[in-house]
Amino acid sequence: MSPDRGPRRARVVIVEPALSQLEKLTASETHRLDRAIVAISVNPDLGTPVPDTLLRDYTDDIDAVRVVYYVTALRTLTIVAYVEA
Repeated sequence: MSPDRGPRRARVVIVEPALSQLEKLTASETHRLDRAIVAISVNPDLGTPVPDTLLRDYTDDIDAVRVVYYVTALRTLTIVAYVEA
């Protein structure tokens, strides 16, 4: 019997503008942001839709991070376009 693995996570890809932003973050900020990205990969519906776009905007007030992303049609890939910590 296989173990219960929980929900399947989407693969996360970070595009160039967000990669540039990541390079400027401290280790603490990167750690907080990582938790938000993991949460999004498990549940891509966490963010709120950005009107008239395919983008979603997720803000975690506890960790003080923001991620703007979109999810592919099959929900197997999450593309991170913007990060803020």
